Amino acid sequence: MFEEERIESFLRAFSKGFPEYIEELEEKAKAADIPIIRKDTQELLRVLLSLKKPKKILEIGTAVGFSSLLMAEYTEDDCKITTIENYPPRIEEAKNNFSKFDKKGKINFLEGDAGEIIKNMQDEYDLIFLDGPKGQYENYLDDLLRMLPSGGLLITDNILKEGEIVESRFAVTRRNRTIHSRMREYLLRLRDEEILENVILPTGDGMTLSVKK
Repeated sequence: MFEEERIESFLRAFSKGFPEYIEELEEKAKAADIPIIRKDTQELLRVLLSLKKPKKILEIGTAVGFSSLLMAEYTEDDCKITTIENYPPRIEEAKNNFSKFDKKGKINFLEGDAGEIIKNMQDEYDLIFLDGPKGQYENYLDDLLRMLPSGGLLITDNILKEGEIVESRFAVTRRNRTIHSRMREYLLRLRDEEILENVILPTGDGMTLSVKK
């Protein structure tokens, strides 16, 4: 924890910072122990958005809407963001945050099970941000790749699981073994997909960047 705090302080010293409402949402989420993307992930995402300049974004895992709003802040006015959440307490808070802060109407909020919703989606998205239930990542993958055009970018967050992913299955607590196995299977799927070029980064709690050829 101490090293994490030192690194975060260092990053803040060299960051341009974020809009005040973004910083306030982050502090509020931390105080309520709601998981949101970490500071270094925020910084990287901002740069990737500047490079990619996506027109259509799909996010799996809205939570309270923090990352949706951050992406809305750093994309062009004509960018549209579709985000999906299934947990009722988070849904209400996300709605409130979007009502307050999505002033340009970029965000389309879908309520329900992401796995069921994406099966019926036909649009293409030039950036997909996967930050939902970790044990479901591989189950989503076929549909996500179907909706990703050539040159599209799939960003997967939290792939290191606080470092547990590098451990043997039997070195993690029994209740975490299923997610551990499924995350490894997901990473192997990414590696073996001939249509993807991938890199794993230790940013935040680990993330993969996958570009569709």
